[in-house]
Amino acid sequence: MAQAKILNAKMNDAPGSKFSRTLSMADRSGRLLENLDQLETRVEAMRDAAAAIEQERECILEMIQSLQNSQEMRNICAGEREELTLTADRLMGRTLSVEVSVGTIRNPQQEDALRKASSMIDTTVQKLLDDMEGGRQQLRALHAACVTEAPPVAIDAKFQAIVISCALEDQKNIKRRLETLLRNVENAKKNIKIMDNQKIENSKDTNNSH
Repeated sequence: MAQAKILNAKMNDAPGSKFSRTLSMADRSGRLLENLDQLETRVEAMRDAAAAIEQERECILEMIQSLQNSQEMRNICAGEREELTLTADRLMGRTLSVEVSVGTIRNPQQEDALRKASSMIDTTVQKLLDDMEGGRQQLRALHAACVTEAPPVAIDAKFQAIVISCALEDQKNIKRRLETLLRNVENAKKNIKIMDNQKIENSKDTNNSH
């Protein structure tokens, strides 16, 4: 009787038994799933880091351009301006040499939505060349369509419907692009106003000298 129990136990513990093989497969599957979960976390962290570098690159380029076109740069002497311009150009070149790209997986509907959204933004940018204020108002309406809080301007409902159909990452990139364009427009308006004021002051000085 005891020998029969031992024999049965050995059969159950045998490597080739069905019960043992099932446990082994479950353990193996669990380990593989755990590894894949860890890899997924690392992949998402890598994508987030790459996206952060991409945004930092855009921010640095914008700051360099803003400095190059600033009133402070115009107010310094030619020699110092030339030296600072060379430094800014060098920094611009080094920044542009950093190439980071985070791709987005899209279905056909999302591809079409992104194409339409980009086309509407491009059209608005072209409008800025002929009518800066009108283009600026249109940019604000497009941007308002991308934010969750209630904006103080009218929302472009057509653009909003298109953006909602885009992939989530594309929605974030569209919003960031519009924010950058709006900042550039505001800086351009300030520079134009400063240059116009300088023209008025120079005209006054010329008249007073006669």
